[in-house]
Amino acid sequence: MLIMKECNQCGKCCIKYGDGDLSATQEEIDLWEIFNPDIFAFVKNEQIWHDPNTGEKLSRCPFLELAPKAAPHEANKYTCSIYLDRPEDCRHYPSLISEMVRDECEMIEVIDLENYKKAQTKLDLIMQDSRPAGY
Repeated sequence: MLIMKECNQCGKCCIKYGDGDLSATQEEIDLWEIFNPDIFAFVKNEQIWHDPNTGEKLSRCPFLELAPKAAPHEANKYTCSIYLDRPEDCRHYPSLISEMVRDECEMIEVIDLENYKKAQTKLDLIMQDSRPAGY
């Protein structure tokens, strides 16, 4: 029996955490400064997602984009325009089933709520390539 749906790009996690709850490592910031000045432009005082013109903290990740819809009735889907260069905080999410439940993640199935341990094992397997060794 399959546990946990594929990500449907609902954007809930990006919208929730893109409002000041994300951070970037110094290494990421340094790499952006050298190789991705378009991303680095949104860094101020080593903190991410500030308006490059005003310096004000943004209420949403500037790299979260609404994907075009094939039909008007379809649910919104989001993409990340810096997916390959996104912060570790983004790459490591989600880490816990309880976190996904709290954030109303649409990957969760009813069966996941009935067996957290099995669901957590499945999540760890899904996320193994996104997390650092020993996570």
